[in-house]
Amino acid sequence: MTSTEQRVAQAHGERQPGRWLALAVLVLAVLLVAVDATVLGLATPFLSEDLKPSGTQLLWIGDVYSFVIAGLLVSMGSLGDRIGRKKLLLIGSVAFGGVSVLNAYATSPEMMIAARALLGVAGATLMPSTLALIRNIFHDPKERSLAVGIWGAAASAGAAVGPVLGGFLLEHFWWGSVFLINLPVMAVLVVVGVKLLPESRNPAPGPWDLPSVGLSLVGMVSVVYAVKEAAVHGFRWDIAATAVIGIGALIWFARRQLTLPSPLLDMRLFRHRGFSGAVLADLLTILGLSGLVFFLSQFLQLVQDRSPLEAGLIELPAAVGAVILGLTAGVLARRTSVRIAISGGLTAVGLALAACMALDADTAVVSLVVALFIGGAGAGLAFTVTADVILSSVPKEQAGAASAVSETAYELGAALGIALLGSIVTGTYRGFETPDGVSAEAAAAARESLGGAVETAAGLPPEQGAALLSAARDAFTQGFEAAAGVGAAVLFATAVAAWFLLRGQRLEEGVEHP
Repeated sequence: MTSTEQRVAQAHGERQPGRWLALAVLVLAVLLVAVDATVLGLATPFLSEDLKPSGTQLLWIGDVYSFVIAGLLVSMGSLGDRIGRKKLLLIGSVAFGGVSVLNAYATSPEMMIAARALLGVAGATLMPSTLALIRNIFHDPKERSLAVGIWGAAASAGAAVGPVLGGFLLEHFWWGSVFLINLPVMAVLVVVGVKLLPESRNPAPGPWDLPSVGLSLVGMVSVVYAVKEAAVHGFRWDIAATAVIGIGALIWFARRQLTLPSPLLDMRLFRHRGFSGAVLADLLTILGLSGLVFFLSQFLQLVQDRSPLEAGLIELPAAVGAVILGLTAGVLARRTSVRIAISGGLTAVGLALAACMALDADTAVVSLVVALFIGGAGAGLAFTVTADVILSSVPKEQAGAASAVSETAYELGAALGIALLGSIVTGTYRGFETPDGVSAEAAAAARESLGGAVETAAGLPPEQGAALLSAARDAFTQGFEAAAGVGAAVLFATAVAAWFLLRGQRLEEGVEHP
């Protein structure tokens, strides 16, 4: 179908041929970006041994990718509305593949953090384009719900598939291989996407406001950084100053959008109770799931002493649950209600986190599998329905900006899941007592991270090393249990809030005609 024929079909609300193949290309992109958010979890012990990052650097390696994506998504979604979503997606795909090589061959913690940040810039061009293109390819709301369900299943499952893929690669190659896998996937995406994806853009977009781009990035990164640092080190004047700068930038961003004739993000959307409730649920669903997967990966390897592949396979049920419920989310939400689906999904993720409060070195695989399946299913259900609500709340011309809101919530949730829950884990872990006879230098290295404790213990006399490792594992487990308890409480509270905020919210039924 030519571009002219595509526009005619869109004008009459017709179903575009090849739309499901186009969806497959979009799903490939979102799956890869989602996988990259968690694939590093299993590689962390190997990366720690090779690059020797401090505990704070290790957290930054884990979450700077999501921080940068979260800070740029709104800007990139708006840019896609202006220059064309297909064009932005293809440019971002090439950049994503190129920067992946830089990540794979990083030689220092600082280089790794910078490379992950650049990967976040490239990733920010992909996510909003995929969902916005779905909004413009599928005009039948029920078909679109299924398409969003497939997209959401890929996004939710990607977080859980990451450890499996990472485990397989780490069994056979070095840790950099978890990034090089991006290259062939991105090559396929570009070659096939050029042929199959239709171009779409806002016909009257207005200028792209660069000051707003800067305010969005500075505000988002500063606030999240302040939260992460305060949780680990307590409130200091520099952390408080960073928080003030971030909050000020976000307030300035919001006020500026209300005065611009063509804003990057129409802030009036948040006056819609259903839209705001869906965004909040979106963010906290992923916060719970990403934090769970990231730290459970380390628990399985370093506490239960499992191989990377074995740990990844144990986490696979989360992906299965996300796919099953993601694909059926639209049907369930229409047969029951949006608030039942989203509140139920949030509750399920909360239950999975609550189950982790009982973890120890001897926890059976069956218990882990059940908890992860429930958590993944809840995330797939809640995330897919919230994305559908957000996407159907705006005109097609604003699809990129609305998609970016959904994706910002997703990426910010992933970043905060690692940062906030990780800060609780780290804060608890660093207080453990080392056995008598361990030097101050060795004790300091062991307290930096559990990976550092494993490496330190290997260099001590057997009895002393075993005692140090046992104490470190107990401290990490206690920290994980505390973080899981906090995460569960947040998810349960959000489920209650979503029940009230989403009252009366329904998914679209009829075919739209522009």
